[in-house]
Amino acid sequence: MKKIFIGILLFGTTLCLHAQYGSINDILNKLEERQGINQHLEDVNVDNKKFVLIKEAEDHTERDFLILKGENVTYVEIFDDKATGESSSNVFTGDIVRKKNIISVRANMLENKKIPIPVTKTLLLTRQDNILYLIDVNTKDRWIDEESYSKK
Repeated sequence: MKKIFIGILLFGTTLCLHAQYGSINDILNKLEERQGINQHLEDVNVDNKKFVLIKEAEDHTERDFLILKGENVTYVEIFDDKATGESSSNVFTGDIVRKKNIISVRANMLENKKIPIPVTKTLLLTRQDNILYLIDVNTKDRWIDEESYSKK
């Protein structure tokens, strides 16, 4: 009787640990997905994709667009002044290099004029809830895929 009770107790404990392992594993996968690590997105095509970043400040709103076409990139900055309502923009063009989930952007032309110091960005491609993001490695800014943004 004692052996049967210990056997049932051991079996029940094993099932509980297995259930807890499953929930802990789900939580860890969600955290890894949120940080963008351990994702294998080499097969995801980012050609002809547009990514959007919107930043709010007290006196202005900044909207940034990153348009990827093959090995070329167009980077657009639009500044909206809240006091006057005026907008100004900068259009940069350049090239990209992609290695697995890392996308390096180098924009060395400002409105078709070569600039001495190019705008460079290193971005990590991630997917969370079937939405593509680019996370700036240096500033942690999250660029969202424009197709996903316009659906909602």
